[in-house]
Amino acid sequence: MSAFRVVFVTVQRDKARALATEIVENRLAACVNIVDTVRSIYRWKGKITSDDEALLVIKTATKKVENLIKYVKENHSYDIPEVVSLNIAEGNPDYLDWLDEETK
Repeated sequence: MSAFRVVFVTVQRDKARALATEIVENRLAACVNIVDTVRSIYRWKGKITSDDEALLVIKTATKKVENLIKYVKENHSYDIPEVVSLNIAEGNPDYLDWLDEETK
């Protein structure tokens, strides 16, 4: 298993900056990029729904993912927030060293 992860979280656009800032302030991640507008089409409670959302691209240590998921669930406005974690297989060693240092 990789020591680092990229985690995707969709969020209401007006809530993205606050949640991203809190995640970094709490050292749950080294960096969060905000992709300002993504169109999400999904089935919710039996209906097809379409929303403009923001996408948080979160870079963190694998050891932080469990606490990150818990934090997002407790501080997100959705009943069931998307939190999807992917392994980082390779990357710039200097960047990964920085990521490690910022998530200690």
